[in-house]
Amino acid sequence: MGTLLNFTRLIDTISRFFGKMVIWLVLASTVISAANAIARKAFNVGSNAFLEIQWYLFAAVFLLGAGYTFLKNAHVRIDVLASKLSMRTRTYIDIVGIVVFLLPMCWFMIQFSWPVVVGAYQSGEVSSNAGGLIRWPVYALVPGGFALLGLQGLSELIKRFVFLQGAGPNPLLQGGDDGDQAEQDHQPDQSAGETQK
Repeated sequence: MGTLLNFTRLIDTISRFFGKMVIWLVLASTVISAANAIARKAFNVGSNAFLEIQWYLFAAVFLLGAGYTFLKNAHVRIDVLASKLSMRTRTYIDIVGIVVFLLPMCWFMIQFSWPVVVGAYQSGEVSSNAGGLIRWPVYALVPGGFALLGLQGLSELIKRFVFLQGAGPNPLLQGGDDGDQAEQDHQPDQSAGETQK
């Protein structure tokens, strides 16, 4: 059990790193977008490369941040239904969702997108727009992002099994992230109570 929990901590650390990194990508995208708009309006100067880097960065934020979103338990849920269920039932639903939907989808997306990345890299594919960027880096975000999400899915799966065995905290209450000690300090009694359900 200890080895598995150490594995989840390693994955959580990786997800946390990428989650904090994408904040800077949002800032970079905003600055580039503003500079591009000012250059276009004030000086009548435009660049397809700057336009494309904006959506490259947006794709990176979305794909590389997905695992962190799962770690923080910030993904979309149907709270109206979930709030009526016990924590154990919600945990079982999560386990089924991870095993039946999330992990197979991640595997499929990696298998499907990797040959596209390799093909674009080998051919030196470039955007068809004048002055556009090479394409393989943005294509590589797809398998990379789904690999990170799949790893975080494994981490969350382990944490849910540990919770069901009564050997760990409820990942649904604490965002699945033991890196935020302050958040845990606010909910110790609730977490202990929910472990008993």
